[in-house]
Amino acid sequence: MATLYIVSTPIGNLGDLTYRAVEVLGSVARILAEDTRRTRILLDHYDIATRLVSAHEHNEMARAEKVVEWLDGGDDLALVTDAGTPLVSDPGQRIVRRVLDAGHAVVPVPGASAALAALVASGLEPEPFTFFGFAPRSGRPREERLEEVSSSPHVVVLYESPNRLAALLADLVRLCGADRDVAVARELTKLHESVFRGTLAEASAYYAGEVVGEVVVVLAGRSAAAADTAEADEAAARALAAGLLAEGRRPSQVARDVARRLRMPRNRAYEITQSLAEESSES
Repeated sequence: MATLYIVSTPIGNLGDLTYRAVEVLGSVARILAEDTRRTRILLDHYDIATRLVSAHEHNEMARAEKVVEWLDGGDDLALVTDAGTPLVSDPGQRIVRRVLDAGHAVVPVPGASAALAALVASGLEPEPFTFFGFAPRSGRPREERLEEVSSSPHVVVLYESPNRLAALLADLVRLCGADRDVAVARELTKLHESVFRGTLAEASAYYAGEVVGEVVVVLAGRSAAAADTAEADEAAARALAAGLLAEGRRPSQVARDVARRLRMPRNRAYEITQSLAEESSES
């Protein structure tokens, strides 16, 4: 049975490719690469001449069928992305799923991971942790995701682009408070690697200007004291919303007033108000 190898590649320092990865990449019939030009640099560094084939988010579905055809013909293949572990905030999942459905073997070749590298260097409690990848860029999906992040009782790991880092930190200050601990890892394993450790307010001020390089944010979980405060805020919001609804105000207006007066996320204020309005209509 032919095999698709999921091969982790360096996130910066080319020396981080494992011996096993070198052997696999040199022995397979083809390497599926997110960007063949970037992967060619890595292969040339290790004198690997294996044929490269593109497999990125825009051609992944079509490429998956060809991958199965190659595997059916007995060819072993490897899948890599530009850096780090494939499928983690990178393309490849649809190919892997199609290969498994076709009855072929999928074998991981572990290696570098920006998320894990940042986590263990953060100084924060490493487990349990939740990895969220990139937060949505805007709108309700972003607000809901960051509210989930802010309420997590354990460490959260996020990816972010350098030009959106300042906005992410500002949103986290608003939702988590200025004093929540955070680590911001930049350019991991590269020449200008750095890890900033401090509070969200300190990180937000530090990264207010231009930022260069790939970024990983490791955020401390919500403390028990913060959780108690949040529960008190919820109780206050329910009481305020109930009083305003009793005055005959529209739920949308009540939600805005609750969010403004208690400095609560609008989505949560709306959920509380809508729940109370539905309970009132059912009674």
